[in-house]
Amino acid sequence: MRKFYFGSLILALSGLIFAACGGPAANTNSNTNTGSKNNATNATNSTNTNVVANSPAGTTVKPVGDKINDAPTLAPVVHAYYDALRTKNSAALKDVLSAAFLAKNLQSMKEDGAKDLATYMAEFDTIPDKPMQVRNERFDGDKATVELLGGDYGKWTAFELVKEDGKWKFTGGSADLKAVKGQ
Repeated sequence: MRKFYFGSLILALSGLIFAACGGPAANTNSNTNTGSKNNATNATNSTNTNVVANSPAGTTVKPVGDKINDAPTLAPVVHAYYDALRTKNSAALKDVLSAAFLAKNLQSMKEDGAKDLATYMAEFDTIPDKPMQVRNERFDGDKATVELLGGDYGKWTAFELVKEDGKWKFTGGSADLKAVKGQ
């Protein structure tokens, strides 16, 4: 119970700090020209609240949590992963797992005396009834993140992928899940 109160206090204080520090820069342009031709321009300049001070002119910043894209590159990897789990296809599963994640699962499988990779992994990951929803892929060189919704994930959860041998593969990593587990 003490952890709940402490966590709630941290969350509330963080919200207050972000609210106090955030927001767009104030418009300090003092345009005193009141000619009839410029009134519309002046009104437009004074009401632009979506521009962040450090962003290039004329751009806006999307709030966190909004849909940016439908993950056209990484959605097929996500669907292939869950299809392999659903059909218990270990060969297809190995094709979408990073080398490190595959090795970790094979080692765990060996320690637990399991024989089939797909069956073993299906014990730890719920196979959704409907296809997983996938959105907001972001790339940083050979690393990427994508958000998933469905199965065990009742809210959008970011997962990490890595590019190996020209193919995108699951790493099993998720900053969102690490934060929840306190890792």
